[in-house]
Amino acid sequence: MLVEKIHHVAYRCKDAKETVSFYKTVLDMDLIGAIAEDKVPSTKEPDPYMHLFLDAGNGNILAFFELPNSPPMGRDPNTPEWTQHIAFQVKDVDTMLSVKERAEKAGLAVLGPTNHAIFKSIYFFDPSGHRLEVAAWTATDDMLKSMKDVAHAMIEEWSVTKQPPRHTAWLHSSEFAG
Repeated sequence: MLVEKIHHVAYRCKDAKETVSFYKTVLDMDLIGAIAEDKVPSTKEPDPYMHLFLDAGNGNILAFFELPNSPPMGRDPNTPEWTQHIAFQVKDVDTMLSVKERAEKAGLAVLGPTNHAIFKSIYFFDPSGHRLEVAAWTATDDMLKSMKDVAHAMIEEWSVTKQPPRHTAWLHSSEFAG
């Protein structure tokens, strides 16, 4: 593989200062840099922006752009709200639950924990409307091997039927049981 890792992932935000404060308060991410220009370096278009970079741990960087001269942010009306999200991994379920407590103390509505068998996670939205997931692994090596062993067959079946293959239905059986 040529790619070593993701350098950063960038999203738009409504307010840079509010975004920095939110990610520090709820997820303890530090601001590690900011870039601001009157024009875009790659395209040379005149478009003032604030580009901020947050430390997401282990060399991962989450970045945002505030674009004051662009139309208000929106989201793809044809994509369900739950689909596009940023998932953050934490050390364990206890840490995930402590993030849930922090988020709720910050006044956020938190969904979960949801049991995905191989991990548990919670969901909430940042001030710009981005859905966030905080996940803690619970998988065994056998579970991960079982998933990998059927992954290509599932993709092939899906490509033909567009119906969910049931190879990994065990992942959510307890979540859907009641």
